[in-house]
Amino acid sequence: MRHLFVWIHRYVGLAMALFLIIEGLTGSLLAFRGDLTRLFDPVLASAPPMPGAPKLDLATLIKRTEALEPRATLAGRMPFPGDTVILHMHTRTDPPTGRPYDLGLTSLYFYIALDPWTGKELKRLQQGMYTEGFLPNVMPVVYDLHKTLILGGTGVWILAIVALLWTIDCFVGFYLTLPLKFESFWRRWKPAWLIKWRGGFYRVNFDLHRAGGLWFWAMLFVFAWSSVELLDRTGAYHFVMGKLFDYQTQEEIESLAPSSSKTGPLELDLHAAQTAGDKLMAELAQREGFKIEKPFALYCNEDSRQCSYTVRTDRWFPNDQDATVNFDADTGAFRSTYQTNTGHAGDTVSNWLFALHLVQNPVDYLAYRIFVAVLGIVIVMLSVTGVYIWWKKRCARVKSRRVPAGASPARVSRSWRSLVSVAWSSATAAAKRTQQSRGVRH
Repeated sequence: MRHLFVWIHRYVGLAMALFLIIEGLTGSLLAFRGDLTRLFDPVLASAPPMPGAPKLDLATLIKRTEALEPRATLAGRMPFPGDTVILHMHTRTDPPTGRPYDLGLTSLYFYIALDPWTGKELKRLQQGMYTEGFLPNVMPVVYDLHKTLILGGTGVWILAIVALLWTIDCFVGFYLTLPLKFESFWRRWKPAWLIKWRGGFYRVNFDLHRAGGLWFWAMLFVFAWSSVELLDRTGAYHFVMGKLFDYQTQEEIESLAPSSSKTGPLELDLHAAQTAGDKLMAELAQREGFKIEKPFALYCNEDSRQCSYTVRTDRWFPNDQDATVNFDADTGAFRSTYQTNTGHAGDTVSNWLFALHLVQNPVDYLAYRIFVAVLGIVIVMLSVTGVYIWWKKRCARVKSRRVPAGASPARVSRSWRSLVSVAWSSATAAAKRTQQSRGVRH
């Protein structure tokens, strides 16, 4: 069995190596995606026009985007460090044609960046956030490379398969570090956790590969399995998790957002929705004992006839930093709140895996972002050292095939030199005899 697992680890690792190197490098950068985007594209940075200037409320900013582009509607808000507000927009349908309005974009979705003090449009970005210039496109390219390998649906399928293989290989690699015998287990297993820095180059690479995989194993598995969750094209994630944990039933989900027979425009306009959200959020803050720091997002959906209002709070890990209330978009009546911990193990675990992978609430802290960036480099290191170990062992295997049974490499080397010497002497002697015979005939 061990030989089988060695074979699996070797060739699955080789198959994944290039993809994990790409994902590790891009993931390290994406841990600071917002900050790097603002660095490479300073247009997205905004500052108060004067000290103490008040910001516009969310409802006013949303109305501003609708005035800037009436053929689109709000689809959400994109988290972005600093004060700049980036709203996610969706192209509306043209009633006469029944098709989306032609905005000259490559996607129905785009973004509008606004100055929160003046409501001025700073920039308009397409899905993927590609724009003019080289530096502004650095992070969008990194994001698309990480998400789809810039291959669209094909890239998503490739990464989905890699994620499954990576998850399996996590357990295979861990098994291969275990000692062959369980007597004196820790004494035998301890060297697998250590790196002999004074060893040769190959030994250091081997120790980095084995010890690095052990020290970071838990988070490597978290990122591998959460990748399966995010790219679950085969249904493997939901099949496995459904067998292990309980999830909210469809009836429970529908009860949080009951269907409505009403049609047409919502009765609450944006300012009324924000007022209702402020009231419900204040009640929630008093009930759960947290302070509201600033409003973050307001979104109303005509299909579900529900509004969601999110604020940033003073709560710390492991609690959610953000608090969200959902309420009826016609009456303002409370419906539900969003929590990472839902009371259903399956939903809670899935929410945490999602947050850990995407560095979102409730783990969106500088320390964790630094850790994720380091983990990306570790993934690259494990891939590179794994390929190097395979290459060195392959060279050794090829060399061993050339050595006759029972002969040492040194003896083989000397025998080859003697054969070459004898062949050269024979060729020289033959050439001299040929010249002498030609001289006699002449």
